[in-house]
Amino acid sequence: MTEELITMDDMQAIFEIIDLFEIDRETISVPLEKGLSGSVFALDDGSIEVVVPIGIPIREWLPELQAGIEGLGFSVGDEGGDW
Repeated sequence: MTEELITMDDMQAIFEIIDLFEIDRETISVPLEKGLSGSVFALDDGSIEVVVPIGIPIREWLPELQAGIEGLGFSVGDEGGDW
């Protein structure tokens, strides 16, 4: 059962990619339960939902996460906001 839930390491890895795009972390939604396949999609409110895949180590899935975010129209360093 625990392998079906995201971990703090999973969240840290997701934030590493999110931060590359300078996307506000508050606009990201990550369900606690992993999905059969990972996904990244925009929600109606403008936020982004990231579903972590079950059975794939998070580090192996990060390139797909990055590609999914790019597919939503973001570029690395896109927002350029101050931290």
